[in-house]
Amino acid sequence: MPPRPPRVPDLGVGIGLRVPHYRAILDERPPVDFFEIISENFMVRGGKPRHHLELFAERYRLVPHGVSLGIGGPEPPCREYLTELKKLVRRLAPPWVSDHFCWSGVPGMHLHELLPLPQTREVAALVAERARVVQDFLEVPLALENTSSYLEFSSNTLTEWQFVSEVADQADIGLLFDVNNVYVSATNHGFDPLTFISSIPVERIFQIHVAGHTNLGPVIIDTHRGAVVPEVWDLYAETIRRAGPISTLVEWDEEIPELPVVLSEAATARRIRDDAMSRIPAPLPLRSTSPP
Repeated sequence: MPPRPPRVPDLGVGIGLRVPHYRAILDERPPVDFFEIISENFMVRGGKPRHHLELFAERYRLVPHGVSLGIGGPEPPCREYLTELKKLVRRLAPPWVSDHFCWSGVPGMHLHELLPLPQTREVAALVAERARVVQDFLEVPLALENTSSYLEFSSNTLTEWQFVSEVADQADIGLLFDVNNVYVSATNHGFDPLTFISSIPVERIFQIHVAGHTNLGPVIIDTHRGAVVPEVWDLYAETIRRAGPISTLVEWDEEIPELPVVLSEAATARRIRDDAMSRIPAPLPLRSTSPP
């Protein structure tokens, strides 16, 4: 098993903090290891979002996950955005903060989509430089997430796993490894998801995402709807066997069910994680080199 990066802990298994569950969580205090919050929902000065943030921060570990950084866009990340994000980071003191390998718009227009990047060494170098700047500014480890995709650029010269690995190594950042996104993209583009898992620097994985998706036949859409399918659980188990214990987050963002349903998915993740860990071979004992 590769060593865990010393700068990030294993938080266990968590779920996304979503509005329909607020009351049940506050009333019942379920034993969740951590909650992931959407950063932008709480980058405000006051009001109900800030009120709820304080309530949950008193009770649980919260880890911010952004959707608006647009690190590969035509312009560098917005300094005003980063300033507000840093305030949130200082309030929560999370072990890391995350966003996506993507671009999200053009000057003057935000498309609210996680759009795929051209996978070239030039773009990898650009994203790596920006990631270094962002991580230094926020003063907390940064992880970027592999996104699902439905089209590819004809200019691509790198595979996705080569691209994310180059950025992570050049920028010295972490990876938020979304196993469902690997499955979705592998199905849509016809590559072997195990090749992706076996080709990335697993020692850089700070966190794993698992989620449901929508299978439309000719294409799979990453909707975060429904239960995690068995094929994604299998990929998750393989990732844990290769990487060791990694903080794991169950996402459910469309047709959100009652809290016990999501907690049941988290329990499944914990069971699969524990089983995968039990199947990692123990290291061989060191052989003595002293003379008899």
